Amino acid sequence: MFSPFAFLVRLYLPISAAIVLGVLISFFLGLTVFRRRFKYPLNREIPAYLGKFLFMAGVPLSIINFLHQADLSGSVLLAPVVAWVAILMAFLCSRLWIRPNQAHWARASQGSFSLASMFGNTGYIGFPVILLLPQLGPDYFGWALFYDVLGTLLGAYILGVILAAHFGSQRRSGKQSSLPPQSGKRPPFRNRATLQEVLKNPTMLAFVLGLALRPVPWLNCLEVSLNGFAWLMVMLSLVLMGMRLQQLSSWRNLKPALVTVGIKMILIPLLVGMALTSFDFEGPPRLVMVLQAGMPCAFATLVLAETYNLDRDLAVTSVGLSSALLLVTLPLWLWGFCTW
Repeated sequence: MFSPFAFLVRLYLPISAAIVLGVLISFFLGLTVFRRRFKYPLNREIPAYLGKFLFMAGVPLSIINFLHQADLSGSVLLAPVVAWVAILMAFLCSRLWIRPNQAHWARASQGSFSLASMFGNTGYIGFPVILLLPQLGPDYFGWALFYDVLGTLLGAYILGVILAAHFGSQRRSGKQSSLPPQSGKRPPFRNRATLQEVLKNPTMLAFVLGLALRPVPWLNCLEVSLNGFAWLMVMLSLVLMGMRLQQLSSWRNLKPALVTVGIKMILIPLLVGMALTSFDFEGPPRLVMVLQAGMPCAFATLVLAETYNLDRDLAVTSVGLSSALLLVTLPLWLWGFCTW
């Protein structure tokens, strides 16, 4: 049995080491000596290629591997339901905060504020946290995966796109839409195109394939190789997170970002944990959902802010601040909802 201190050390050490390594790599690649020797800025190119590799191959193969080991018995389908409830609660809280002073909020800022409050990094950060916790690990990875794929992923691609289109103006081919935000007309939203993006997403495809392969026994050498590869991808995801955090340059809009982070990382996971407890739903699955609900603001917020001309500074500040505060909030949820 691990003590609370041992839990935190075992969790924080690999996460902190990988993120700090990513920050240092990005910092050194951005030095003048590297800029002069290479045609393209390596501190931008390498994270971009690493991100594409993880998105297209690394994370999907890891999902197939960990899904093969995960225990999907019981009420695992509750996870996406909780995810959607958490997303909708966050949206409601963000609108209630904005409403008294809505006249002073630009529409672009309203969009970034709500999106950052609603969607967390349940994949690149949530998966490693769940897998590295000794009381959770691969056995409960299915809960985290269902929360992310059927909750966060679908939410960001469907509800997130709808809200971003409502509050912003879409860019096309690097140009801003001809419809100005103040015109009252919304940029066109194509349901078919959005559905295609969801269905083509490698994470979704890996999720379906992983479920299909669960009954198939694997050769021992294949299982060992895939497991080693999957854990390497977990650490590379954290390294990539560190590289991206090092490149965040805007820390303006700190006050609204603090409110966003408070909603996303304090209020919503607390409400989720209390609601599950009130329904006598306890144990490791409850902890998984509380942790996933309390993940930092998703980098998808930045993508939507860029695509639909939302408040990018607020999105950047929210992502950076929430990521930095993760190591502070984790002990709260471990102390409140973990049976040591």
